[in-house]
Amino acid sequence: MIASSAAAAAPPSHLERLFGRWCPPGSSVYLWSRWLFLRALGLIFLSAFYSLAFQIHGLIGARGILPAGDFLRSLARAYPGQRYWLAPTLLWLGAGDRALTALVAAGLVASALLVLNLWPRACLAVAAAAFLSFVTAAQDFSSYQSDGMLLEAGFLSLFLAPPGLRPRLGAAHPPSWAALWLLRWEWFRIYFESGIVKLASGDPQWRHLTAMDHYYENGPLPTWIGWYVQQLPHGFHAAVALLTLVVELALVWLVFLPRRWRVAAVGQPRRWRLLAAAAILAWVFYSTLVAFLPGWVPRPLLAPALALEPFRIANRFGLFAVMTRARYEIEFQGSPDGGKTWVAYPFRYKPQDVRRAPGIYAPYQPRFEWNLWFASLASWESYPWVVAAEARLLAAEPSVLRLFAGDPFHGGRPAAVRAVLWQYWFTDRPTRAATGAWWRRRYLGLYAPQIDATTVLPDTLLPAESGAAPP
Repeated sequence: MIASSAAAAAPPSHLERLFGRWCPPGSSVYLWSRWLFLRALGLIFLSAFYSLAFQIHGLIGARGILPAGDFLRSLARAYPGQRYWLAPTLLWLGAGDRALTALVAAGLVASALLVLNLWPRACLAVAAAAFLSFVTAAQDFSSYQSDGMLLEAGFLSLFLAPPGLRPRLGAAHPPSWAALWLLRWEWFRIYFESGIVKLASGDPQWRHLTAMDHYYENGPLPTWIGWYVQQLPHGFHAAVALLTLVVELALVWLVFLPRRWRVAAVGQPRRWRLLAAAAILAWVFYSTLVAFLPGWVPRPLLAPALALEPFRIANRFGLFAVMTRARYEIEFQGSPDGGKTWVAYPFRYKPQDVRRAPGIYAPYQPRFEWNLWFASLASWESYPWVVAAEARLLAAEPSVLRLFAGDPFHGGRPAAVRAVLWQYWFTDRPTRAATGAWWRRRYLGLYAPQIDATTVLPDTLLPAESGAAPP
């Protein structure tokens, strides 16, 4: 009895403090903050999978714009011995529309259960694995820093979440110091690295504090609130730009300020489990460091970071390094008569009709329209999937047509399809009062080649007929 009491009162080891079931100071605060954080993370995963439920077939389905099955088959031919590591996705088991539906369904269920605090660690693993499976196979439609942020947070939270079916606050399994610190480290990197790249880019808009003057109309998906904010004088926008730099470069350091600590030990360390957790988290931490300083690290020392790159859990961040100076919009048009008249395919979310107020769609993320914003800033040769989208519209592919607000040809096939480019500006108050228009726009010309039934496209832009599992 005396021996057991002494063992129970023994102070925790350094390994237990860092990676084990050691209750940090202010334990009740940490338990409640962990509970709230995991519920919020579940909601973020839920919104991500909810968004995919309406888009995934049109984006990477068997007859989508960039079929996942075609991508995985090409990868298997090019890297037969490394394909599973280079592309960690469950879609190797099957990449057809049913497999994509099952993937999204699994993610939705796991995310909902995480929100309800049912089997949180297991549900977090399922949600993260399902989302990684999509991100890996989505190609151009998963090139967002936000995807890496979510995957990294999801992976680190596996070491934060309590085990068990209904853990409640998980008082028997309090959060480890390492998990808490690495999540703070991710938060810090998102902001601080974004501030650094703003300075390193040399963009004069940040130096002259004009970066926010037209941000509200030039961002990927403007809102009606942004229209009103843009009407404010330059002094307001300059203050916001300055505040952004102050927050990202200075205030974020407050996360590392010390606080009063009190110590309590819970349970006994499980040495091998803790060593494994320590090794994995140290690997991730090291990779985030070298990702931020790749030019300063000898190539052999980059190997651990490169090995983790396919999993998107040790990311390099840098938001809005260079602000866009104009708003361009790609519009798909179909012709019923071979090019004499053209009808626009209506978008669901992007600016198009100048009299339609910009909406607020977050946290829903329309990846197709978001990617069109990126494509509008370069040539179609840099974004050949735009031509692939033209080909699917020419074939009246239902899964791709569902990405739009409507089908101007009502299921029929157009004689020709093209993509044109417009430039958009917010109107001012007098113009909107007189015309009701939120936007004004100017036609710039053809963005991508016009195609019709006689156009010969490369095989890479044509979907395979089968959605079977890649070899």
